[in-house]
Amino acid sequence: MELEASLLYRPLLWHLMGLMLVDCHSHLTHKYYEDKLEAVLDRARKAGVKRIICSGVNTPTNREVLALVKKYPDIIHCTLGLYPTELLGMGADEAGLSTQKGTLDLDEEFAFIAKNKEHIVGIGEVGMDYKWDKTRHEEQKKHFARILEHVKKLNLPVVIHSRNAESDCLDILEASGLKKVMLHCFSGKKSLVKRAIDLGYYISIPAVSKKLQHFQMVAEMTPLAQLLTETDAPWLTPYPESYNEPSFIIESIKVIAKAKGMTEEESSLQVFKNYMDLFGR
Repeated sequence: MELEASLLYRPLLWHLMGLMLVDCHSHLTHKYYEDKLEAVLDRARKAGVKRIICSGVNTPTNREVLALVKKYPDIIHCTLGLYPTELLGMGADEAGLSTQKGTLDLDEEFAFIAKNKEHIVGIGEVGMDYKWDKTRHEEQKKHFARILEHVKKLNLPVVIHSRNAESDCLDILEASGLKKVMLHCFSGKKSLVKRAIDLGYYISIPAVSKKLQHFQMVAEMTPLAQLLTETDAPWLTPYPESYNEPSFIIESIKVIAKAKGMTEEESSLQVFKNYMDLFGR
């Protein structure tokens, strides 16, 4: 549904609508959710979550997230991903997700993404990772630039993974000319956050921002119209006694509301509008 900007200035509708939450990045195909997904989605709906984007990282998970979209079309959307370490044959470094057999084939996944374009809201997660790969950075850069060329052809939003590679990721993104960009868990220093803002990219605030000052700073720096929210579930939980899940996205909204001097309802409506502006449904 379309969320009119005028809703942001109608206190009565804020009261009537309550929270409009969106989790722009999660991994609900993780084995942790195998026997819990129905309960997790029920808690999300009750918390006010209207959309959950589930991201693939390799060949098997891309097919799994598409299956979730078909099973739960009322709440789950998906992006199809090409995780940087998978492209190096190193795996996704995320135990609990289906593993890639051999090196991820870019051409095969490009064809699969194009074939399923109507069923997805974007491409991701993609990008670069210098935490796990210390030596093949030039190879990562070539893969990333090639992926962004394909993103441009499909005219889809892209979700970026940039762990320990924020500056190089921004260089390649800027050179690509793409504008429909979401930076997932962006951990770059202040100057890089400002650069991303100036480039017009969206920056998502994870629920773990409840206890991490860096993301609180990012929420303060980033214009409200460029903020999104995510959990990266089941990782980055704001509650150490529990795995992460979409219902915890309220913690991101609390951080944004505090940073912008708004109510949680106001913040959630604006973030939902931002989500619709980027992903469209």
